[in-house]
Amino acid sequence: MRTLILLLALASPLIAQGQKYKITARASEIDSRTKEYPEIGYVFSKKGKPSDNQLAMVDTSVPSSGRLVIWLMAPPQALFERMNSYGHNAIQVTYPREWFGQMDKLRKEGDDDHFGGIRLEAATGEDHTKLIDIAKPDGLMERSYQFVKYLDKKNPEGNGKQFLSSNSKDLDWEKVILSGASHGSTTSARLAKDIKVARVVMLSGPRDQTEKWQAGRSATPEERFFGFTHTLDSGWPGHHYCRSWLMLDLHDFGSIVNVDDSKPPYENTRLLITSTDVGGNAGKAHGASTPGRNSPKNKDGKFLYEDVWKYLYTHPVDKVGKKVRPKERCRGDFKR
Repeated sequence: MRTLILLLALASPLIAQGQKYKITARASEIDSRTKEYPEIGYVFSKKGKPSDNQLAMVDTSVPSSGRLVIWLMAPPQALFERMNSYGHNAIQVTYPREWFGQMDKLRKEGDDDHFGGIRLEAATGEDHTKLIDIAKPDGLMERSYQFVKYLDKKNPEGNGKQFLSSNSKDLDWEKVILSGASHGSTTSARLAKDIKVARVVMLSGPRDQTEKWQAGRSATPEERFFGFTHTLDSGWPGHHYCRSWLMLDLHDFGSIVNVDDSKPPYENTRLLITSTDVGGNAGKAHGASTPGRNSPKNKDGKFLYEDVWKYLYTHPVDKVGKKVRPKERCRGDFKR
């Protein structure tokens, strides 16, 4: 089933204004080549309901930024609304990412690219590991390309065509912002190491702290990676985040800045944290970085991190902070 929902903006009868568009479509209907991977739990329907729906949102009343955000997890509508308000088109695609909860037990001693190889294969649909076998039509990249082509036909008002390559045979990846939370932020970073994109926004991530791919060659310049996490998130005591940020060389562009007592542009850093009260709940802290039920609000009921999200998704990548020494507590298990 394909659905096109048109949300009309309030418009003056004398002044033509843009509109908000919310489009959903099933990956299996957009591209007949797609297939299920039941061995890892990726199927097109569950309990009689479609499970391969994809989402696109755009607000044409806002001048276009020329950027397409590809979100790698289930779509938080509140975040999509904010990205649209920045002028970004935003899409979420489904792809076989269910391996994540099943593959840790297959890790071999000394394998420092266990998750990295799986992430890259799931993202590209190319052979990067023998643990899974993802075909190209089912990789994140091809699913994104096919969805944008579909949107160009079904919703030309959203101008998805601007994100296609000059020959329309791929996306113009240098106009793409890869983003996600937790597992999604890590795969965003992994793919951005392999292909050049406009920006990477990593909420509550990245992880894979036992692996070395984050220190490898990067097709995307390091100053284009932005991270935001809560200090109560288990990724901090587990050294997921500080070690990953170090390996990505993000300390070259500024120190870690706590947004609770700082204002934009946050010293032009790429490393943002918060310690806002979440009732001592590490799970809630993990979700705090994304607008939703776990993200803190002020007494007026408004999200605390509005300025942070705008900074992460719009701050000019060429404006960087002062290089600093990495935090000592992250240096014990990884040395440059």
